[in-house]
Amino acid sequence: MTRLVLILGDQLSPNLSALEEADKSSDVIVMAEVHGEADSPKHHPQKIALIFSAMRKFAARLEGDGWDVRYARLDDRDNAQSISGELLRRAEETGANEVIATTPGDHRLIAMLDEHPLKITRLPDTRFIATHEEFATWADGRKELRMEYFYREMRRKTGILMDGDDPAGGKWNFDHDNRKPASNDLFREAPPMFPPDETTKEVIALVEKEFSDHFGTLDTFGWPTTHEDAERAADHFFEHRLECFGDYQDAMLRGDPFLYHSILSSALNIGLLDPLELCKKAEEAYRSGNAPINAVEGFIRQILGWREYVRGLWAFEGPGYTERNILRYDRKLPWLYWGGETNMACLSEAVNHTKEYAYSHHIQRLMVTGNFALLAGVDPAEVHEWYLSVYVDAFEWVEAPNTIGMSQFADGGIIASKPYVSSANYIDKMSDFCETCHYSAKAKTGEGACPFNLLYWHFIDRHSQRFGNNPRMGNVLATWRRMDAEKKKTILDEATRVLEALDDGETV
Repeated sequence: MTRLVLILGDQLSPNLSALEEADKSSDVIVMAEVHGEADSPKHHPQKIALIFSAMRKFAARLEGDGWDVRYARLDDRDNAQSISGELLRRAEETGANEVIATTPGDHRLIAMLDEHPLKITRLPDTRFIATHEEFATWADGRKELRMEYFYREMRRKTGILMDGDDPAGGKWNFDHDNRKPASNDLFREAPPMFPPDETTKEVIALVEKEFSDHFGTLDTFGWPTTHEDAERAADHFFEHRLECFGDYQDAMLRGDPFLYHSILSSALNIGLLDPLELCKKAEEAYRSGNAPINAVEGFIRQILGWREYVRGLWAFEGPGYTERNILRYDRKLPWLYWGGETNMACLSEAVNHTKEYAYSHHIQRLMVTGNFALLAGVDPAEVHEWYLSVYVDAFEWVEAPNTIGMSQFADGGIIASKPYVSSANYIDKMSDFCETCHYSAKAKTGEGACPFNLLYWHFIDRHSQRFGNNPRMGNVLATWRRMDAEKKKTILDEATRVLEALDDGETV
């Protein structure tokens, strides 16, 4: 009996559970490039090009291994333009009435499969280190679901960076050592870029034609689209940039979107790299003396800790998580996030990086674009959709907790123990953005005062009651309460004018 085997664009792994369950002699693989996914939301052209190109190459690899692959290109005449429709079309074509699928990382797609007229067997996604059941067991009965403690469980489970029962280096977490500002360095190794081959060029031409109204450019496309290229990118990182990754992972520089970051998250999230193998390679770099413990632990924590944690929490909290809005924000996302004019150098830099590469590193996302949206009171659903659409590595399971929880505090503190907000001081300390800015990071009020400074205290004032008992907010709230009444009024009046300017579409 023929069964269909569904493989989605972020499931391009040879050890995918659906593939391991399938029978090569009788089952048919279904893969499809569809408008229903590329336009929901309007994803960055580089993200679409990466996924379509990687899908085509993975399909060719499967065919070379002897699989019967029914692949729909976006411009195929009979393409149903939805995953559901393609399953029905291929079922009619092959006579199959049953589908094997690895569970998607998107609640919308899970619901589609569960409600589909064909019989669909959803298998766990075994490419992750922790199962949903493990996370739920860990979370059961806990008052706080903090990543740090889940991370320690993952270290114990895998034995990664452990010396017996103890963490290597004597500590679980070396984050305190990873907060140095960077300086321009002509000798810093840039990550490798992979010039488009004929397959990718063909995809890029298609994406340019079909998605010309999507935010972002294709001009700089250089993402790895095969397992082999992804492995080369990983090897280059471990050899050239891991050593300094820890020290400068929070730093930001004009014109340098990558610094010492690995740039591996997109390949990892679509299945071109194995997370546990990356952690093992990083550990080997420490054991062999090629990278310091703070760099290696920081890198491993991003994968074994944060990546596994947010995926577990996304499943644990369920499909309603993306609708959380504990602060009841309703402001529209400012046009500057789509490339509109702004006088704020930090936001301009972060958005330009995003437009050019479908990428900006985690501190730019958290402490620049995310921080500003939270201070300004932007509807978290709009922030969520923006992050999901513009970043090459963004898929719901990883993006939603990072945005709704970590960045926007819309979940009320499930992920973060306090809102991640700051004045201009943090950005000035960790970047060179403020040096050429229209505004002054030092000016608290008056002409040239940075909007981050004004909106920071406006945020503290309007939420002072909510965070009054938060021990991590106590010093800030005390400072605000001690502040001279006239100074407070000036700050709030000027902050209100910034918010009104955003609402009116004026340049801020």
